[in-house]
Amino acid sequence: MKDKVVVITGASSGIGKALAFAFGREQAIIVICGRKAEALETVSAELDQQAIQNRWIQADVSREADVRNLIEKTVQEFGRIDILINNAGITMRSMLLGMDPNVIRKVMDINFMGTVYATRYALPYLLESKGSIVGISSIAGYRGLPVRSGYSASKFAMNGFLEALRTELLDTGVHVLVACPGFTSSNIRYSALNQAGEVAGETVRDESKMMSSEEVANHILKAVKRRKRDLILTTQGKLTIFLNKFIPGLMDRMVYNTLAREKDSPLKKG
Repeated sequence: MKDKVVVITGASSGIGKALAFAFGREQAIIVICGRKAEALETVSAELDQQAIQNRWIQADVSREADVRNLIEKTVQEFGRIDILINNAGITMRSMLLGMDPNVIRKVMDINFMGTVYATRYALPYLLESKGSIVGISSIAGYRGLPVRSGYSASKFAMNGFLEALRTELLDTGVHVLVACPGFTSSNIRYSALNQAGEVAGETVRDESKMMSSEEVANHILKAVKRRKRDLILTTQGKLTIFLNKFIPGLMDRMVYNTLAREKDSPLKKG
């Protein structure tokens, strides 16, 4: 990873921030983006303290012009891009009935179109470097989760997009990794959108029982080094995907019952 230029979207907290440190400790050059300049400045200063070369660029990945600017500034300063990590994401928590459809549009714009924009504009440079494209997806990209229909849709879309792209890029030397953490301790649930598109501001799950962002980042670092195709994390995640292939009807009930036990779940407990 020494002197590799790594662009990480949504890196002001959570998995994105942990990835910046994980790759930075391997002597990579880190470029982080996010919507909040103050948060990015804080992360950048923390990276500086560990002597990690870095640059922060304010960008909202749902805006194409912001993403193009992110890629152009990175190449202007460092001359190349070796790894693109599409990490920026947002979730939602609401039944479809009663939900403003624009909630799903916002989730799709950030989670899916943000990935499309960043990958499209970084691709010419990744072809030159024979680099890596990473999508931070989710188990929800393999198994739809009730009360998170928009989030699941965005991750299914990301998975299909990256699978198609991987096939387009056969024999080019560009590596595509789809990384699917299970429930991870991060701030994503605190920023989940409700049925009106407002930030809920609290988590409905026990964060202490989840894999940490740092653990996830280390697994992703190893997967990029090995140029793996897919990365499925947590026993629960692997089991969910496996069983959903063979007993999907039973999994409908199991997933329903599991999420019905969440705090203030709109699902009726069976």
